[in-house]
Amino acid sequence: MLDLGELARDTARAGRYLTQSLRLMVGVPDYGSYLAHHRATHPEREPMSYEAFFRERQAARYSARVGKCC
Repeated sequence: MLDLGELARDTARAGRYLTQSLRLMVGVPDYGSYLAHHRATHPEREPMSYEAFFRERQAARYSARVGKCC
């Protein structure tokens, strides 16, 4: 028998995974994943703000291209 609650949870989970995948494809960093990783591996340190995290990810993504043709 079809459990609508379970179907709704599975659909929501699939939507979150799809959203995360699409963001990664276009280069939008995932702050939620960063926070989860930070809490699990560095609980003694304060995490970066969203703004600092976004600037750091943009610098990491584009700094390798500075001064290069392509």
